Amino acid sequence: MAELPSILIASSEVIGFAKTGGLADVCGYLPLALRRRGHPVAVIMPLYRSVRLGRVPIYPTEHVLTVTLGKTICPTRLWRGTIPNSDVPIFFIEHSDFFERDDPVRGTSIYQRSTVDGRKVDYADNCARFAFFNRAAMEAIPYMPTPVDVLHCNDWQTGLMPVHLRDTYRARAEYRRIRSLFTIHNIAYQGAYPHELFHLTGLDFRLYNPHQLEFYGQFNYLKGGIVFSDWVNTVSPTYANEIRTPTFGCGMEGLLGERRDRLSGIVNGVDYASWDASTDPHLAKNYTIDSVDAGKASCKADLQHHFDLPLEPRVPLIGMIARLVEQKGVDLVAKAADDMLKLPVQLVILGDGDPTYISKLYAIRDRYPKQVGLYIGFDETLAHKIEAGSDLYLMPSLFEPSGLNQLYSLRYGTPPIVRTTGGLADTIVDTTEESLLTGEPTGFRFQAYTPQALAGTVRWATHLYHDRPSVFQRIIRNGMLADWSWDRAAVEYEKIYRRLMIEREGYRFAAESA
Repeated sequence: MAELPSILIASSEVIGFAKTGGLADVCGYLPLALRRRGHPVAVIMPLYRSVRLGRVPIYPTEHVLTVTLGKTICPTRLWRGTIPNSDVPIFFIEHSDFFERDDPVRGTSIYQRSTVDGRKVDYADNCARFAFFNRAAMEAIPYMPTPVDVLHCNDWQTGLMPVHLRDTYRARAEYRRIRSLFTIHNIAYQGAYPHELFHLTGLDFRLYNPHQLEFYGQFNYLKGGIVFSDWVNTVSPTYANEIRTPTFGCGMEGLLGERRDRLSGIVNGVDYASWDASTDPHLAKNYTIDSVDAGKASCKADLQHHFDLPLEPRVPLIGMIARLVEQKGVDLVAKAADDMLKLPVQLVILGDGDPTYISKLYAIRDRYPKQVGLYIGFDETLAHKIEAGSDLYLMPSLFEPSGLNQLYSLRYGTPPIVRTTGGLADTIVDTTEESLLTGEPTGFRFQAYTPQALAGTVRWATHLYHDRPSVFQRIIRNGMLADWSWDRAAVEYEKIYRRLMIEREGYRFAAESA
C-alpha cells in the first residue's frame, strides 16, 4: 500500500495536557513520531480542568455531538488544539461535570480523589464518565481532519470504543473503513463495574455474556477492548507473553491465549528532546558520551549536596524514582536495605505512594542518615538530577509492562539494576562474564523476587564499579549508544497499522467479489 494509514489515537491522558503515568507519554510522543513518518494522525481525550487551564491554547469547534448516556441525551462540544511543538491536532470531549474536577489543591485528580486520611479512591462515577467519553469519541470520528483508517485505543478507559465500532457504528458508511488497535499499558487496571450499570454504555445487553463483556459477574472495559479490537498490543514483547500466564494475566490470561495470534508487544520509546544529558537544563553540568566522566562527577556532587550526603566521589550512588507501591519493588528495597547499606554505597529515592512504604523508607533513612536521601513527592528537576548524578539506577519491579526510567538511565550513563520482567527484560542486557565476552551489556538483572537476589546484584555492580572500572565504563557507553527513541517504536506500530489496512482491503475485495 502506497498510502499511509490515517491514525486516531484515543486516550484518557496525554502529556502536556494531563498525566498520571506512562500512558500519557505514549499518547503524546507516539503521534509526533508517526507524523514525522508522514502519517495523518490526530489524538482525542477528555477536556479536563488541567486542559482548560493549561498553557496550550484550545478552541471550541463548531461541532456539537449528540451523545447518549443510558437513556439521557447529552449534547457536548468538541474542542481542538495542537500537541506542543507540532502540527498534530488534538481534540477534546467537553463535559464539565464529568471531567473538570481535577484540582491538586482539593486533592482531586483525573481518576481519583483523596480521602481525609490521605488515601486515594476512584471516583464513584468513573463508569459513567468513561462510558460517555467512549461514546463521544466515536461520535467525533466524522469530524477528524482526514478519514480515519485505524482507531488506536489505549487502556481500559477506551476499551468500549472497539465494541462500539464493531457493534454500534459499523453500519454507518464513515465507520466501515476503520480498523482498531487496542494497547494494554497495564493489565492490572481493567475498568470492571456491576452489570446494573451496563445500560450506561449504550450497548445491546446481548453483549453481556462470558464470551464478550461479562467478567466474573461484572462488565469489563478492558475485556471489551481485547475481544472486539482487530489487534491487541502491549508495551513490551516480554509483557505480551507474561500476561498470558496466571501470574501476570489478572484473570485475562485465557482470553489473551485465545488471541495470541493477534497479540504483540512494542517497547515504549523515549523523548530524547526532553531526556538528553548534553542539553538537559536541570543538570549541574551537561555531558556527552565523550565527556561523561567529568559531567557525571559534577552532577553526582550536586545530587549529594541536594540530599545533604557526604561528598564522596568514589562511593557508588544508587538512585531510584518510583511510585512507592508494591509493583515497583519498594518492599524488596526495604527488606534488602540493611544488606545493601553494609556496602560503601549511597541511596537516594524520589517518589510518593503507599503510607506504609513511606514509613519504612523514613525508618531506613533514619538508620543510615549519611547514606540515604529521601524525597517524598515528585519533582521534575530532581528526577533529572537523579538520573544524571547517580552511578547506578535501581528498578526492582515486581512487574513492569514497559518502563521508562531504565531507558532514561541508559541515555544518562547510569547503568540500571532491574528485575528480569516485562520491558525491563527486553531493554537491559545483563552484565555477566559471558556477556562481557560475547555481547554488549548495558546494566544488571536479577530474576528471583527476593532481597537476597537484589542485594547480590548490587554487590556485583558495585564490585565492577570499584575493581573493574574499564568494564564499568564499557557498560556506560553501551547504554548511552542504545536507541530507544520513539522513532524506533513508531516503525513497529506502523507495521501493525499497515497489516490492518492490508486485511481491510482483503475483506473488501472478498465482499465485492461475493
